[in-house]
Amino acid sequence: MKIEKHPIKPGRIRRISGSFAFIEHAFLRNGYWSALGHRELLVYFFLVLVSDKKGLSYYGYEKICKILRLHLDQFLSARDSLIEKDLIAFDGTLFQVLSLPS
Repeated sequence: MKIEKHPIKPGRIRRISGSFAFIEHAFLRNGYWSALGHRELLVYFFLVLVSDKKGLSYYGYEKICKILRLHLDQFLSARDSLIEKDLIAFDGTLFQVLSLPS
C-alpha cells in the first residue's frame, strides 16, 4: 500500500537555489548516522552545508570551531575520525565530502 503525502504548508516547499547541500538517504539507511558521535555528525553536516556540488570547502579550523562552538581538540578528533571512516578528505587546506563508501 502506497501512502500519499501532501505538503502541510504548500507555500513553504524547500527549493535548492544558489548554494547546494545534499545528504544521501543511504547515510541513514546504511548505518552512518548511528555509527557517528555527536561531534562527528556536527562536523560532517557542517561540511556538507558549506561545500560546493563537488563536496569542496575551504573553511579553516578556527572558523569551523567558532561556528560549531567546538574546542580545537574536539574538532580535530571529529575530523580525524571522519577521515578514518572515509567520509571526508582533507589536504591541509581543502576539505572534500566524499561519496559514501560502498
